[in-house]
Amino acid sequence: MFSGSIVALVTPMLPDGNIDYKGLEQLVSWHLQQGTAGLVIMGTTAEAATINFVEQLDIIGRVVNQVSGQVPVLAGNGSNATAEGVSRTRELDKLAIDGFLTVTPFYNKPMQKGMLAHFQQVAAATSKPVLLYNVPGRTGVDLLPETVAELATIDNIVGIKEATGSLIRLTELQQRCPTDFLLLSGDDATSLAFMQGGGHGVISVTANVAPAQMAKLCQLALTGQFNEAKLLDDKLQGLHHQLFIESNPIPTKWALQRLELIKSDFLRLPMTQLEPIHHRVIEQALQQAGLTA
Repeated sequence: MFSGSIVALVTPMLPDGNIDYKGLEQLVSWHLQQGTAGLVIMGTTAEAATINFVEQLDIIGRVVNQVSGQVPVLAGNGSNATAEGVSRTRELDKLAIDGFLTVTPFYNKPMQKGMLAHFQQVAAATSKPVLLYNVPGRTGVDLLPETVAELATIDNIVGIKEATGSLIRLTELQQRCPTDFLLLSGDDATSLAFMQGGGHGVISVTANVAPAQMAKLCQLALTGQFNEAKLLDDKLQGLHHQLFIESNPIPTKWALQRLELIKSDFLRLPMTQLEPIHHRVIEQALQQAGLTA
């Protein structure tokens, strides 16, 4: 259903802060050509936190229409208020998306009991597939394997994006969840090891910049060609790490502009553009990946 290299797509913006819809269309076309297996729209990398919901509906609707079923499109529907998450899900459900990526509630730091109830209510607001999203470094809470296992009993909760980077966590999830429960890495740097351990793919930041390489990496890993996959992954490790030298997606937008794939690396406040001191390390990572001379 959802596997391989799925890009957590950035949202191109104009220097005045408006959405660059032409740039968005060009990025989506490029990903379709480069072999990206799916698109996540309005996740963390898309700057969903500073894009209002009316804009989000417009952006997701445009992408769905453009993709027209060629690859799955997942919509971010996360909120730290359960009622808002349910409301967003019901509105997004009207679009021809293929499923949802639902992040753990952020900032208010609910207990496992609260997260369980949150996801139960959000999943009940749609019949479409829901992927859980666990990213403690961003949200301040960790969705534990025992809670995931309980949520996995809900028919339309079909998998998780696990972004702790822990391979022990992968094993714990495999031990507790059904064999058909999708396990997707949310950490590019460990995604190869995650797939080698039985994961089904990655929801990737690196794929914004190197989509063909990430698609090939996943293809190799998911067909057991791990030696070839490692050779490719070694070239991408610089990007895996340096695209997080500042908060995501600051470095990614700079890299995309450097590669002339977007016109502007503008981000809405409180996110700011990449500090000049970090330009060189991103350049080096791009060269290591074979993306620049």
